[in-house]
Amino acid sequence: MPTLPLFPTSLVGSFPQPEWLIDRGRLAARLPPRVRAAELWRPAPEDLARAQDDATLLAIRAQEEAGLDVLTDGEIRRESYSNHFATALTGLDHDNPGESPGRGGQPNLVPRVVGEVRRPRPVQVADVRFLRAHTDRTIKVTVPGPFTMSQQTVDDYYRNPEILAYAYADAVNAEVRDLFAAGADIVQLDEPWLQARPEPARAYGLRALHRALDGAAGTTVVHLCFGYAAIVHERPSGYSFLPELADCACDQISIETAQSRLATSVLKHLTGKTIVLGVLDLADPEVEAVDTVVERVRRALPYVAPEKVVLAPDCGMKYLPWDSATGKMRAMTAAAELLRRG
Repeated sequence: MPTLPLFPTSLVGSFPQPEWLIDRGRLAARLPPRVRAAELWRPAPEDLARAQDDATLLAIRAQEEAGLDVLTDGEIRRESYSNHFATALTGLDHDNPGESPGRGGQPNLVPRVVGEVRRPRPVQVADVRFLRAHTDRTIKVTVPGPFTMSQQTVDDYYRNPEILAYAYADAVNAEVRDLFAAGADIVQLDEPWLQARPEPARAYGLRALHRALDGAAGTTVVHLCFGYAAIVHERPSGYSFLPELADCACDQISIETAQSRLATSVLKHLTGKTIVLGVLDLADPEVEAVDTVVERVRRALPYVAPEKVVLAPDCGMKYLPWDSATGKMRAMTAAAELLRRG
């Protein structure tokens, strides 16, 4: 992995998909899909993979041109952050989905668990190899976390949420190991539902997370947030599940602070962890002033050492206009340059 500068910059994961690739209007008008949503793609099925490659290259170049230090593939091939991986597993009935409330309480279609949840083959290894082949910068790949996936199902098989979470953890663990072997420098597990459902998270979610990270051969991140700004508009005053991650096996913890105006004093509980600090407000498409981003970073520095801070958006940029996303990335990298100068 290339040596990173002080205050490195990164996406959380996603980047806007072009309108010619996905129907952004239909995507924004619904909750993030938990089941397959092939109807969102514009290209014909026989052209889709090539079109996704082309759009991924655009996302990679946009990140490079903005000056980001850690690159993702923008999650361009995904209908949502979680369903790309979750629907590749066996033991799920996708043709007869169940229904479960989303983060905002609205009902959403979710996979129905009807057998043992297993990963029959690697899901994102080809995506990592594509990203590695097209940039020489540090690369990160994201995978939905086991607790979050277990909360996005109707379980008609295990009928035990803890055992279900452990089954997902085993599938994620196999994927994490393969992603590092394929060339990923950083693997991030997206676990927003740890925040959404803190009681079961405390009961077994953290154990599932440890199981998913066991034996990881590189830098690992756990991302928590309050949900996509385009979907979940109300932000709580603080995290209901965060200090519990102090003893987590991960190296980095990714949180949002910009839109929620989170009191950064909570970071004092995460001594020793690198903090991927959300400093871009994704509820507002207007590009932040560089000084605004700098101030958001400085709010955290009384509680976390500069060498333990990575700058990032609050969450995925999937729902932003392209120009807004690129402008915000440039503001973030310009802020990092100012911070490096002291």
